[in-house]
Amino acid sequence: MTKGDDTIERGADRLDALAGRAAASGGLRAKLADELADDAAFLRKLKPSLIAARARGRLPRDGEPDAAAPTVRAAPSGPQIGPRSSGGASRGPNPFLVVGGAAAVGVLLAKIVDWRGHAHPRR
Repeated sequence: MTKGDDTIERGADRLDALAGRAAASGGLRAKLADELADDAAFLRKLKPSLIAARARGRLPRDGEPDAAAPTVRAAPSGPQIGPRSSGGASRGPNPFLVVGGAAAVGVLLAKIVDWRGHAHPRR
């Protein structure tokens, strides 16, 4: 075990001890004891050596480390996502069409304002 693993293990042991004391005291602390015990179990999964082993594929990514787990994972046999939908309604309008339409409306609005400005000239 590395120094980081020892540090994580000591922290998890302290959380377990705190959970035991909280469960023994009763009341609101007893209700939190289960959460503290879960936190200790989660903290043990965060050991640097276990994280490195999971990243290299030596341990399963979910659940407890298993000694019988295969060290090499097989590649998936097929695609993992479904085919794209051909419906255009779910994708939305073309962004170039939206920008072009907004520019056309803006030019039209500017022409109307300019035209109405000539109708009432200032003296």
